[in-house]
Amino acid sequence: MTTAKTIGVLFIEGYADWEYGLLAASAAEWFGARAIAISPHEAPLTSIAGFSLSPTRGANPAENMDLDAVAVIGSDRWASKEAPDVSPLLKAVAGRGGVVGGICAGTLALARAGLFDGVSHTSNGRDWILGHEPAYAGAQDYQDVPHAVADSNIVSAPGSAPGTFAAAFLEMLYPELVGQIGEMRAMFAREHAGAAHGHGDGS
Repeated sequence: MTTAKTIGVLFIEGYADWEYGLLAASAAEWFGARAIAISPHEAPLTSIAGFSLSPTRGANPAENMDLDAVAVIGSDRWASKEAPDVSPLLKAVAGRGGVVGGICAGTLALARAGLFDGVSHTSNGRDWILGHEPAYAGAQDYQDVPHAVADSNIVSAPGSAPGTFAAAFLEMLYPELVGQIGEMRAMFAREHAGAAHGHGDGS
């Protein structure tokens, strides 16, 4: 039986509602993981949609020694001068072999922590990430693709790819369950394949 994993889902003010649900819920419901909301900001946080969230913990590494993985969820504030520095937490998780992921503007936190150095990764576009972090380590390994990229325990994705972000993150965390996660990928893909052929009849 797979040992239960603990995943920190890192939010800041203005977090993107669509970017974490597939990952957190799939991890908890299908793989028995414990998903914990963490944030360097005071609670409650307000999402893009106006929903409130009260994180369980702060982002201090000392509070999060039990994390097997951490996923940084996007917010426009990651691209602002007021963006918090969560590098100590991300480096601590990566340093003990944990999975670190970032989606959408959350990838900027990974870039600032130096976690893309020598690692294939992606974000919201080559020009977008370089526009915010022009000198980040590892820029030469950027992959201009529309889906998540996983390499060396680091997972990244554009904001338009929460499905592949969830699947790639879980595959990295549970390599022994790659077949089961592949079924999850196929389920997500069927939605989009069906939509491509399903419009035009007005029903």
